[in-house]
Amino acid sequence: MNRNLLHTPDGVRDIYGREYARKLTVEDQIRTKLVSFGYEDIQTPIFEYFDVFSREIGTTPSKDLYKFFDKEGDTLVLRPDFTPSIARCAAKYFCDNNVPLRFCYIGSTFLNTSQLQGKWREVTQVGAELLGDASVEADAEIISLVIESLQNAGLSRFQVSIGQVEYFKGLCEEAGLSEETELTLRECISAKNYYAAENILVEAGVPEEKRHLLLTTTDMFGSMKDLQNAKKAVHNERSLKAVEHLEKLYKVLSLYGVEGYVSFDLGMLSKYRYYTGIIFKAYTYGIGDAIVKGGRYDSLLHHFGKEAPAIGFAAVVDDILEALSRQKVEVPLPKPKKVLTYGDGDYAEVLKQAQQMRKEGIAVELIRKER
Repeated sequence: MNRNLLHTPDGVRDIYGREYARKLTVEDQIRTKLVSFGYEDIQTPIFEYFDVFSREIGTTPSKDLYKFFDKEGDTLVLRPDFTPSIARCAAKYFCDNNVPLRFCYIGSTFLNTSQLQGKWREVTQVGAELLGDASVEADAEIISLVIESLQNAGLSRFQVSIGQVEYFKGLCEEAGLSEETELTLRECISAKNYYAAENILVEAGVPEEKRHLLLTTTDMFGSMKDLQNAKKAVHNERSLKAVEHLEKLYKVLSLYGVEGYVSFDLGMLSKYRYYTGIIFKAYTYGIGDAIVKGGRYDSLLHHFGKEAPAIGFAAVVDDILEALSRQKVEVPLPKPKKVLTYGDGDYAEVLKQAQQMRKEGIAVELIRKER
């Protein structure tokens, strides 16, 4: 027998037994909270046409996609991200709908990367999308939903860091940078390659004061006091409005009673270029990367023919489970199954007993006695 058939490719794994039971429980705990906010389940295909995740959309780079061809020769990809799929679906079925739409989902996403660094190529995400509402109240609802969902899953030691894409865009606009230069600069700053970022700004002829402000955006994080300091440091209207929006957001989050879980980071940038307003990430003890990512994407649905603002988030279930384990948080599991044995003479009696126990909600396994 070919022993390789027993193994899985790098970056994917089998999950079974109590580990899978823990995963299903956490998924259900988060979904229960999403549904309680009025979000309805949606299921989109596990693969889509390549154009749904194209460079113009601003999602995952082509080199990180799993691509293949169908019999008609069309290029298909395994979804790396739920948001463009849901945007496509909403534009197709709710094009003329002007009422806010609330969707939630659970499913796998796939990244074809060789730089795994302890990560998986297939991960399970659970998330929510609020379409058709551009208000600060909608922003607050999504962030509060993130916090309450993580709490419902059993986490208590976490923080949601909130940024504003418009703050950085305002600084770039003030510095006279083109859109192409802005995107290149964003990639350098996201990768913490400040030397390359400074070279870009010098070559673009940006004055030293404006260069300094752009390069130090990553230092602008913390509390409401830090937001106030940021307002004093900038002079363009776009960046000022971004900070003022975050101040309003904090007030609404205070009404939810979740402000203690929130901090601000004006230097936060995302690899997804479709984000247009607030962006946020949730971090917890024991996990190096964000366990939740999200933000506002008011222009994304336009690519699919629908004009509507939107905001959403995706939580990585695999990382949440790892965090729960490292923080010694017990995940409630179903009661262990009962095992009933039977022989040649008592099968009918034992089966009747098993059927009654199953009606009472008890899991029962029947095993034949060895002769």
